[in-house]
Amino acid sequence: MVSVSQATTNYSAVLFIEGNQVAREMRASEFGAFLDGYVGLSDLAETEVKAVLVDLSDDLLVRALVFFRIWFDEEGRADSSWSVPIEELAGQGAKGPDMGGGAIRLVCRSQCPKPQYASELWDPDMTPGNNHFQVIRKAINANTLKFHRVQPEEENIPVLRAGANEPAEAQEARIGANRARVAQLIREQRLRIKTLQSVHRDMLSEVRREHRIEIKALHNEAADLEQKYERQRLNNEQLKDRLSERNQQYLIMQEQVAAGGTEKGRDDANVNAELVLLREQLERKQRELERADEKIVALEQEAHELRHREPLENTVMGHLKAQSVFLVGYHPGVGHLTLPYDEIETYFRNPTVFAAQRCGMNEPAYLQWLEHYENPVCQYRLESGDPCSEPLLRVSQPGEFQPGVADRCEHHQS
Repeated sequence: MVSVSQATTNYSAVLFIEGNQVAREMRASEFGAFLDGYVGLSDLAETEVKAVLVDLSDDLLVRALVFFRIWFDEEGRADSSWSVPIEELAGQGAKGPDMGGGAIRLVCRSQCPKPQYASELWDPDMTPGNNHFQVIRKAINANTLKFHRVQPEEENIPVLRAGANEPAEAQEARIGANRARVAQLIREQRLRIKTLQSVHRDMLSEVRREHRIEIKALHNEAADLEQKYERQRLNNEQLKDRLSERNQQYLIMQEQVAAGGTEKGRDDANVNAELVLLREQLERKQRELERADEKIVALEQEAHELRHREPLENTVMGHLKAQSVFLVGYHPGVGHLTLPYDEIETYFRNPTVFAAQRCGMNEPAYLQWLEHYENPVCQYRLESGDPCSEPLLRVSQPGEFQPGVADRCEHHQS
């Protein structure tokens, strides 16, 4: 937490970053008031903010940067449980870019002196035209917070008189300066590589999460359609049974009418009325059966279209289909697998079977090799029932693994 006492003695500021712009600036003492809960920011309610602690020298040159995240609750107050020691981290940061006063001390997600706080930090963007270090430097030079800039005193640097040693000394100075610049460039490029790797990991994790959500939604939708289809099929069978029963009753009544002769003649009017009623019921049931058949056909068509429909644009599945995004899996013995769009669903149903097939093996054989690969010891069972556990040489390729030989020591090989 930023303390007011230190903020008054040092030139420190906190900048809120949105995209590639500084959205808000405040002195460290003001930020300490937010952390203590004295004031809130209503426009930041229920928002996670990307912020930067900037430690300055008295001539307003950046000495240290800490890129951190902080959550503001529904009242716009800083999260009371937030306890990242950003001041302490600022003093322990590794070397970063040169922002005018030499290499700064930098603390970010991919370069954190205390790994337990890395998840509370974020990595700056260093791409040309969107460089956060340039944005911060521009904001500090504008000096919106009205820091008192102390002009550095000019030093009287003695000038060496021309002599025999001057060329060698000048050359040595140039070499030292060039080495310093090269070292600074190497540090900046390493930092950029780390931040790009961190962004790639976050993007890959997000793609996998969205893909799992989409797959689950599609499975749920398919399951709902299958349930609707099953219910409709059962209703159809019940209607067919009832229609068959009605037909049987109608035939029995016709036989009774034919056998009744003159006795049935007295009730012709009632019989005709009942026959008309039965015919109407039969026609109604036939229409219901036809509608039920039409619904079943429609549900089957909908299920077929759902299984074979093209993914929507600008979705994870769409990018995977267009191969602008690739899904990569890793399994021992196979290595990294770039999954084609058509094999993604097969892979997620059973990744182990998928990897075993890529190795030309069945699942039990692959699992047996995998157990040896992860723990290469003798699996022979002694009389006590315990395994021998003698260390063995690991067979790194599944196709070269022989059960009973590669997983047994020389004494217990069959």
